[in-house]
Amino acid sequence: MNFLKIIFSIIFISNISFSQELIIGQERINPGIILIFEGAIKDEVFPRFNNLNVNETNIHIEARVNWDTKNTPPGTPAGGFIPYMKINSRIVNTSSGLSTFIDLLPHINLIDNFHYARNISLPGKISDKYDVIFNVLPPSNYDLNLHKDWNEAYGDIFFNGQIFHYSNIDFEEIAKANRD
Repeated sequence: MNFLKIIFSIIFISNISFSQELIIGQERINPGIILIFEGAIKDEVFPRFNNLNVNETNIHIEARVNWDTKNTPPGTPAGGFIPYMKINSRIVNTSSGLSTFIDLLPHINLIDNFHYARNISLPGKISDKYDVIFNVLPPSNYDLNLHKDWNEAYGDIFFNGQIFHYSNIDFEEIAKANRD
C-alpha cells in the first residue's frame, strides 16, 4: 500500500509542477470574452525558428482568450477559444526601467489547448519585479467578417481594443521552475 501512495505522490507532484502558472490578471470584455493573462513555465515550442529557445528564456507569457461560460452572444460555444486576436505584451523592469515587447501568437498544448503565448527573457533578474502591459486588439476586418445578424445585435466591430496594466509582478518562482 505504501508503494501506491509513493507512486500517487510522485504523479501528483509532477502534475502540479507541470501545470504551474502564475495568474497575472483576469478580465472580461464585451461581448462575453474572458481573458486570463499568465506567466507560465518556459517550454519548448515549435517551430523553433519562430520561438525563443527554452534555454534562452525565463518564462512563457500567455493570454487565454475564450468565450465566457454565461452571458455570451447566441451561437457562441461556452468556453470556446476566440481566434484571430492581436495581442502583445510589454514587460517593464520596475527597478531599471528596461523593457521587452513581444507579440503573442496562437499556440496549442495539452493543458490550455488553444491560447496566445511566447517564450520571453525578462529584462533583468528573475528576482526583480515587473510591470506587465497587455494590449488586446480585435481581429482586423480582413481576418474577421461580421454577418448582418451580428452587426445588428452588436455593431460593426467585434470589440474595442483595450490595454490592461498589472504592477509589481513577481516571476521568480515560475522562472526557476522547469517542465522536465
